[in-house]
Amino acid sequence: MSSERIPSHDSGEGEVTVRGDAAGFAQEIAVGRHRLASDEPVAAGGTNSGPTPYDLLLAALGSCTSMTVSLYARRKRWPLESVTVRLRHSRVHAIDCEECETKDGHIDRIDVAIEVTGDLSEEQRRRLVEIAEKCPVHRTLKSEVSIRTRIA
Repeated sequence: MSSERIPSHDSGEGEVTVRGDAAGFAQEIAVGRHRLASDEPVAAGGTNSGPTPYDLLLAALGSCTSMTVSLYARRKRWPLESVTVRLRHSRVHAIDCEECETKDGHIDRIDVAIEVTGDLSEEQRRRLVEIAEKCPVHRTLKSEVSIRTRIA
C-alpha cells in the first residue's frame, strides 16, 4: 500500500487506513491510534471477526446522532441523562417507500430509534428528534457525496 496520504480538507480529521488479505473478507482498520476490525458473517463467506461494513456505517451514524443530541441538550441545559440509538439497515422496494422520490428498484433504508432518559417535556423530545437529523453524518448520508477512487 502506498504511503501517500489522502488529503483531509475541511474537517481536520485524520486518515483511515483499511488493509485486508485478498483471500478473505477480514479487514484491519487503523484510525489514528485506534484499531478496529471488519468482516462478513460466516454465512456470507467471512470469519465474523468484526462488524460488517454496514454495521460500521450504522455505528458512525448512531454515535454522531447520540453526540449531537447530547451536545444540544447540554447547551440548552435540558435534563437529558442518557441517549441510546438503535439502528437497522435494510433494502426495500422503492415503490413501498411513501416518502421516497425514487419508485423503481430498491432503496437503502436506515431505521433509527432514539431512546432518551431524563425529565424532558414532549416538546423537548420532539426537538431532540429534529436535532438528531442534523448530525453531520446524517447530513452527509442525505447529501450528494462525491467519492473519488484511484489506484495508488
